[in-house]
Amino acid sequence: MSRSPSEIHFRLRQEFSNLRLLAVPPHLPASAIAGTHAPLSALPLPADTGSRLKTTPYYAECLSIAQKILAHRFPLLGATLNTDQEIRWRRDYVSRVESRAIYFRRIPYLDTTKVGDHKVIWELNRHQHLVLLAQAHVLSERQDFLSEIVRQLETWFEQNPFQRGINWSSALEVAFRALSWIWVYHLVGDRLDEAFCSRLLNGLYQHGLHLETNLSFYFSPNTHLLGEAVALHALGILFPHFPAANRWRETGARVVRNELDRQVLEDGSHFEQSIYYHVYALDMFLFHAILKQPDDAFRDKLTGMASFLEAVMGPSGVLPFLGDDDGGRLFHPYGTRNRFGLATLATCGALLDRADWIRDPCHLWEQAAWWIGPVGRVSGLDGPIPCSTRFADSGLIVMAKDDVQLIADAGPFGPGTAGHSHADTLSLLLRQGDEQLLIDPGTYTYVADPTWRNLFRGTAAHNTVRIDGLDQAIPGGPFAWKSRPEIKILRWESCAEWDLLSAACSYGGFAHQRDIVFSKADLLIVVLDRVDGVPGQHRIEQFWHFGAAVRQLSPDCFQVGTRALVAFEPSAETRLSDGGDYGWISPALGTKFRSPIVCVERLALLPASLAAVIDLSGKSRILRFRVHKDHCGIDCVYDNGGMVSMIWTDSKIQRMSGRADGSASIIS
Repeated sequence: MSRSPSEIHFRLRQEFSNLRLLAVPPHLPASAIAGTHAPLSALPLPADTGSRLKTTPYYAECLSIAQKILAHRFPLLGATLNTDQEIRWRRDYVSRVESRAIYFRRIPYLDTTKVGDHKVIWELNRHQHLVLLAQAHVLSERQDFLSEIVRQLETWFEQNPFQRGINWSSALEVAFRALSWIWVYHLVGDRLDEAFCSRLLNGLYQHGLHLETNLSFYFSPNTHLLGEAVALHALGILFPHFPAANRWRETGARVVRNELDRQVLEDGSHFEQSIYYHVYALDMFLFHAILKQPDDAFRDKLTGMASFLEAVMGPSGVLPFLGDDDGGRLFHPYGTRNRFGLATLATCGALLDRADWIRDPCHLWEQAAWWIGPVGRVSGLDGPIPCSTRFADSGLIVMAKDDVQLIADAGPFGPGTAGHSHADTLSLLLRQGDEQLLIDPGTYTYVADPTWRNLFRGTAAHNTVRIDGLDQAIPGGPFAWKSRPEIKILRWESCAEWDLLSAACSYGGFAHQRDIVFSKADLLIVVLDRVDGVPGQHRIEQFWHFGAAVRQLSPDCFQVGTRALVAFEPSAETRLSDGGDYGWISPALGTKFRSPIVCVERLALLPASLAAVIDLSGKSRILRFRVHKDHCGIDCVYDNGGMVSMIWTDSKIQRMSGRADGSASIIS
């Protein structure tokens, strides 16, 4: 890969700076240590926060997690990591591989055979569990929680000399750890031994120098650069007596502001086209805004990001995991992961004075209570009023009616190599109430297993169409795609009675067009896929991944969850299974479970089509349908003889209701 002269100059200067730091490790002057104090004035007083949370369920939850951490049973990435009595901080406890404490540039952290899975190592070394121990001490006054913090940090200092070992290889991981140490100092710094407190502050100073030297302007200018800048600014503003504090504060603030303008699109979405990374970035911007009073333009961007998050979570409050999910969280990475967005949205509500974004006071306990302090108003609403919306930049379409929410992904891959995008164009997600009907399977792994990495982000792992067994793009390594498809939204219309989306995806000489009609009166969703392109016979597959129990009622009709019916064309081959290559769901990185999947397959000459109908009304027992051959339309026929027809042309859409014997009447 060719590099510009400016990048070459930057990297050379960066390397000389790192080698200078390695040769003479810096130490914080005694005068700078004497000028600091805990708790930090820019954050809520720990005692005040603790007194408010002692009477909430969060108290018991926090102490329960802290008790596990005392036993070195760490809740990480949806599982529990058990370590030795003395933690080996450079060890991957899953593979038992441990790397050496050599200069961090010489660590091949992507090579699992030499260092293990860096994600597992780094997640533990973010030290977010130490923040939890500090919170538990504030809540309970238990000395064993405080003693454990000291023991673990002492061993970490011994095993990870400055700039040596895998835990210095990623500047973002240094940033996460610095933020954790900031919180430990803020929450319990006034209760720590003076000598140890000085050592902790010296560690923060070294982390700041490393961050300043290794900002990811060229390596990973996304949430990596953003998180590093947020931490650098926090160190500068919270520890003004550090020698480099002014420089850190100014550099961090400048980079964060630049990244806000670059990474947040006009529709409020994050440019990496990943919902999980959207939450990640929003939390980073929020924490930065709390430390640095934001101007109106900054607040407007945060408002847009929060509005996007509210819309995609919908009434259920569940995060749809479109795109990559790396398993991390900026603060309090515990609890039900697909509910993390509720705490982020509540923090937005507290900071931006939007009580309607705080759906329940409990959503404040994990984050906003510690970041902001007491919140005056709470909405008490069950959730947002459902509204169908198109997000033009991300390409996401939200169709909504009461407790039904359908999300269609008609957006482009992410920028650069699109490292966090999945080959999921025109895929659908569907929720009804608390039931997750059509799901995205998640991510499962980044580098630990290349086969599973590509399976989980491949086209067949999503609710879309695959042609001749080909993904919509070609993997170019674990964080890159080649030959990405061309995507167009051809038509989007929405009104009180129905929504209509028509979008196209072109790749490999093929064109896939998907039309989705949502009849809100009937709670009926029609999906029509049409494929054209290379002459000859081709294998067309529709994949449908379900997050609820599936029961087969007939060869082509299935009940999903408690009341949804899904019907497919009788002329196609329909297979229900779970597991195998594609029937999986990963609720957290490193964890996967079998889930039901239906594959509808047809061998056909092009142009060809496949269709499906989803009935959410709960009023019928069996559903079948027939596709109109001369125009876009479907007749949905029920076992009681009733029929609903949906017909759409370039200029209008019609819904007809009647009997299957042909006595239909136009309703709208």
